[in-house]
Amino acid sequence: MNRLILVLMLACFFGLNLRTQARDRDVFVPIAKYIQEGDSDCLSAWMAENLELNLMGAVSECSRNQAKQILKNFFATYRPKSFSVVHKSLSPPMTYAIAKMNAGGERFQVTIFVTTRDDGNYIQHLRIERE
Repeated sequence: MNRLILVLMLACFFGLNLRTQARDRDVFVPIAKYIQEGDSDCLSAWMAENLELNLMGAVSECSRNQAKQILKNFFATYRPKSFSVVHKSLSPPMTYAIAKMNAGGERFQVTIFVTTRDDGNYIQHLRIERE
């Protein structure tokens, strides 16, 4: 009986530890990769069901699918050449990153707010502004 309790306690500890590690990983690494590639399909997997999208002052509350289409159109016009995160705060439940992007011959500042929940990390707000 004591062995069973020990095994269950270890399983719980390692299960919680793995969840914490997954939650604490830098979510901005894959997000930055997909923005750099201009891949709105893969980027949308990181989006909340509903989010705020601010593209050069045009603000919209939209669904994940709407945001994906808007970003697809944006990336078609402004193909990213470079993307680098210059500042980030990784303190859940709301983390954010500020990045610089060169796209379509112009320079942009990108701000990404990510909400951390038990079931994952989701982009809640994405802002792209001309510098």
